[in-house]
Amino acid sequence: MDKTGQELYKKAKTLIPGGTMLLSKRPEMFLPDHWPSYFSKAKGCKVWDLDGNEYLDMSIMGIGTNTLGYGNDEVDASVLETVKKGNMSTFNCPEEVYLAEKLMELNPWADMVRFARSGGEANAIAIRIGRAAAGKDKVAICGYHGWHDWYLSANHNEGDELSNHLLAGLSPAGVPKNLKNTVYPFHYNNFEELLSIVDNNDIGVIKMEVMRNFGPEDNFLQKVRDLATKKNIVLIFDECTSGFRETYGGIYKKFGVEPDIAMYGKTIGNGYALTAVVGRKAVMEAAQKTFISSTFWTERIGPTAALKTLEVMNSIKSWDIITEKGKKIQVGWKTLANTHNLSISVSGIPSLSTYSFKSTNALEYKTFITQEMLKKGFLASTNFYACIEHKDQYIESYFNALDSIYKVISNCEKGNKNIHDLLDGPTCHSGFQRLN
Repeated sequence: MDKTGQELYKKAKTLIPGGTMLLSKRPEMFLPDHWPSYFSKAKGCKVWDLDGNEYLDMSIMGIGTNTLGYGNDEVDASVLETVKKGNMSTFNCPEEVYLAEKLMELNPWADMVRFARSGGEANAIAIRIGRAAAGKDKVAICGYHGWHDWYLSANHNEGDELSNHLLAGLSPAGVPKNLKNTVYPFHYNNFEELLSIVDNNDIGVIKMEVMRNFGPEDNFLQKVRDLATKKNIVLIFDECTSGFRETYGGIYKKFGVEPDIAMYGKTIGNGYALTAVVGRKAVMEAAQKTFISSTFWTERIGPTAALKTLEVMNSIKSWDIITEKGKKIQVGWKTLANTHNLSISVSGIPSLSTYSFKSTNALEYKTFITQEMLKKGFLASTNFYACIEHKDQYIESYFNALDSIYKVISNCEKGNKNIHDLLDGPTCHSGFQRLN
């Protein structure tokens, strides 16, 4: 088992507030005191820790960034060529123009695009442009949209407004209190709730994830679109997570409802930093009324990686491949649970699958799975983010390994064993909660 990673993480916590740059990658989210924490190499769907131990990544694949697998040869070759030629210059990189053209081709309703390097930035850019175009400050949101002040300010409203969006009890410390009542969360598929927010507040922007754990009901997305059109509200779809997972572009294409702005991130660069804010010209030109600018948005690697990633995705129809693999995983979980008389709840689109045990010991079981699967050479929890490198033999070996662990959990549920006696360390922390 890895020791070096845990020792380095102990040091990191004294040097880096929170220990990591991303909440979702904190070792406490997986296996406190025993998670390998750091990688030395990653390729395909395999990851090596600092002690050289090899693992099959059957969990979050870089938080959903690498649908073409880690270190995709074609994407990396493109990036390495860019590195040889130079990544930064006083001039602008032409790739950003080529990428803009490509994104307009994929989103025919859109006319213009701005690029950034992270999802939080893209969300902040989209909100700034949306507010500028609408001439109004107030925003209605549904989903997770990053860490910036505008979003977390919802927790200055009456009570803990983001408790159903993000993490219950999340503190808006450092977020100016005068942003109170500028952002209003609404629940997915609850059109009446959104209508009430719009009727009682001067809303300029509606921002939402198109879907996450389940899809629209009762023509929900079209109703939102019609409301936005009627009230001259800018409608923004956050596709940073969902983009390129079920279609060649936004998941909105499945439902035939077009936004005024859409954001793409995560999968678009296959692990290289690139996010895009695409939108209608009438809305996007409002970016000229305000100031949106950053030095490292002009580097060359992000657009280069995105161009090649889009090309590879399209050539193999990667969204179909990862959806099919995700469906196999979801069926496998349900089959295994039935075999061992366990009750689980499976959710998410296939390529971003997750499940939870219907038990008071759900978190303990989740921790136990991570603990025991790690010993067997798997990075595993109660979720699975698919990539094209998840071969059938890997999926088969995953379920073969999981079978005996489910058997132990079943015995715990029957009262024959105590899960607390089986854990080598503390229980994992709970993760993100979603509106949908």
